[in-house]
Amino acid sequence: MTKYKEYLQSDFCRYGKGGPDRLTKSILKAIRGSQTASNPLAKICAKIKSARIRKKYGVEIGGESSIGKGLYLGHPFDITVNRNVTLGNNINLHKGVTIGRENRGKRKGYPTIGNEVYIGVNSTVVGNIRIGDDVLIAANTFVNCDVPDHSIVIGNPCIIKPKENATEGYINNRV
Repeated sequence: MTKYKEYLQSDFCRYGKGGPDRLTKSILKAIRGSQTASNPLAKICAKIKSARIRKKYGVEIGGESSIGKGLYLGHPFDITVNRNVTLGNNINLHKGVTIGRENRGKRKGYPTIGNEVYIGVNSTVVGNIRIGDDVLIAANTFVNCDVPDHSIVIGNPCIIKPKENATEGYINNRV
């Protein structure tokens, strides 16, 4: 099985029995095509498709991003992920999420996000920070600090609350 098919299959599994809708399938195919294509022509085609999706739906996920298996896009509109961001396995991204770069200061750089991370609607994660494994970032939360494993993050400025199995019930069909 090619890397492209392997990643797509793991993404589709996250949606359960019926799989993702047509729009989400198209977005995931463009993301994974940009990420895994070794053939220059295939990479260009995937980038063109990604540009169309960005313009029409506001989903901008850089093909150079390192994205693990099991990506789940809940209501895939207006999602931005910088091309230098690292995402682990079983990540949930929802409408209005921004994951990007901090341009100056002590956190200048890009986030690294662990496995089993749920990022709620309209949340923002920026800077050279590390988000641990099993982390739930609540809706409308601004995160610009390191977050340890097994945590819930809320608010602006972010408040971190330790919790075992923080994403239980939020991340389904893990791969």
